[in-house]
Amino acid sequence: MRKVLTAFFSMIILLAFSSGNVFAANEEDTTVAENIIESAEKYIGTPYGGEFDCSGYVYKVFSENGIELPRSSSSQYKHGESVEKENLQKGDLVFFNTSGSGISHVGIYIGDNKFIHSASSIGVSISKLNDPYYWSKRYVGAAKVL
Repeated sequence: MRKVLTAFFSMIILLAFSSGNVFAANEEDTTVAENIIESAEKYIGTPYGGEFDCSGYVYKVFSENGIELPRSSSSQYKHGESVEKENLQKGDLVFFNTSGSGISHVGIYIGDNKFIHSASSIGVSISKLNDPYYWSKRYVGAAKVL
């Protein structure tokens, strides 16, 4: 009888969590992240500069999706909730030290160990986060802003 009651209450708890809106935020975040990536990708090939420096590009893409961010990469880093590299999800911001003095570059994680960003050398492009020659050595951290 005890096993039956335990199973019964376990089932009720499971149903309570799975039938409510517990998972709605995750689905909504995924949709927003996909929209952000779609917005970001339409700028691939845009030259670096002006509103298309790294943080300006991120600012513009998120703004197009109704999300306000600070304008500078260092402020964007402080704006979000810290995320461990192994827990990155699409739409998270990834930050780098490319100048030798703190946060100086930002991009948008797009999944599969890649991020989209505006690089001074080639403009808006996609790079590998774990590129052993450049980006992995300069990676500082990530932030969730969604």
